[in-house]
Amino acid sequence: MFRSSLLCISLMLAAAATAPALTLSLADIGPKVRTSHPTLKAARLAVAEAQGRQLGSGRLSNPSFGYALQNQSKVSPQTGVFSIDQAFPITRRLSLEKKLSSQMVGAAELEVRDAERRLIAEAQSLAVQLMSLTQQRVLRKQQTALATKLSEFVRGRAKVGEISALDAAQAQVDAQRLLLETRKLETTSISLMGQLKPMLGLPPEEALNLSGNLPELAVPGMGAGWMQRADYQLAQTKIAAATTDQQLAKARRLPDVKAGVFASREMQDVTPTYRQYTGYYGFSISIPLPFWNRNQGEIAEKAASAERALLEREALGKQIISEAETARLEMQANADLAHETRDKLLPLVIEQTDKLEKAYEQGQTNLLTILRAREQRLQLEAAALDAVRDFHLARIRYEAATGKHAPAGAATSSTPAKR
Repeated sequence: MFRSSLLCISLMLAAAATAPALTLSLADIGPKVRTSHPTLKAARLAVAEAQGRQLGSGRLSNPSFGYALQNQSKVSPQTGVFSIDQAFPITRRLSLEKKLSSQMVGAAELEVRDAERRLIAEAQSLAVQLMSLTQQRVLRKQQTALATKLSEFVRGRAKVGEISALDAAQAQVDAQRLLLETRKLETTSISLMGQLKPMLGLPPEEALNLSGNLPELAVPGMGAGWMQRADYQLAQTKIAAATTDQQLAKARRLPDVKAGVFASREMQDVTPTYRQYTGYYGFSISIPLPFWNRNQGEIAEKAASAERALLEREALGKQIISEAETARLEMQANADLAHETRDKLLPLVIEQTDKLEKAYEQGQTNLLTILRAREQRLQLEAAALDAVRDFHLARIRYEAATGKHAPAGAATSSTPAKR
């Protein structure tokens, strides 16, 4: 039995190891987060809770049934009284309760949409960093291959005594340094992947590949669609709900009126041999008199809540505008930096490095100059990749700030970045 269990576990692990990796593009991250993020699955139950509360709102209270029995005495007959009472509001309380519950359902739905917006932005940021690290690792591997080739060349020259053995050792150290940097990037990728998988609803052992390239650097124009952002719409809904709640507090100034009907049956033993039956019926009403309490405290509270909701919406609007414009300016700055580095500086450095390598092979310069030139080239190439990464991180912040969940790379009112 124990061996069969071990065999089953081994087969399951082997199947998991050989299972094909899930491949997603940057544009697939958003839909995958919407459908698979465990937090969103739990958040959607809040909508169901609000809908359940809506079912019980705006309804009359249940009627009450009463029965009273009084035995006969020498001066009064035996009396049984049946009554049914119902409370009726004399204000718009029920319709306001129904309206408020409907607004709270809308608020719960907007809270889920806002959570989607924030979680999608977070997951897309992780994906962009992972894709950028992949490019950085490819760059380091290329540089490592070049450094290894140079190290072998220098070691061969050192064996025949044409150059110093110290140069050979320095070239080998440089190749090992680049290899160590590549491993550090792999460690960072493992950490980021460990953060991304739970957001996509994936277990740690499932393999995940990110396909495709980062979109072109296109800076969006000034847009005014941020008012459709979920949390801003939520702030609008809270204002409407606070206004309704304020009206509801005013409607509660007058308590419900109670009305009812009753019927009585009386029995009186007139003589030992004669029993007389009588009865009556009628209508009752109870009107509360709001002399001492007119709900002033709750009315003042709800008025302050409505004012606070207005101020919170104004503050949120200013914050959204600032976030969007800051992210857009960061996009433009990083796009300019990437183009400046790739189109102007890198070609000059590459050309100079090639000339220095040829001069070194001919014995016209020293190894330190070659290593310094290669280090400058690596820094510029890495800086260009970092600028592209930072551009797309700012783009994700801009789309999150404006409430745009367009697929990555979609040209929504975008213009090419200035060169």
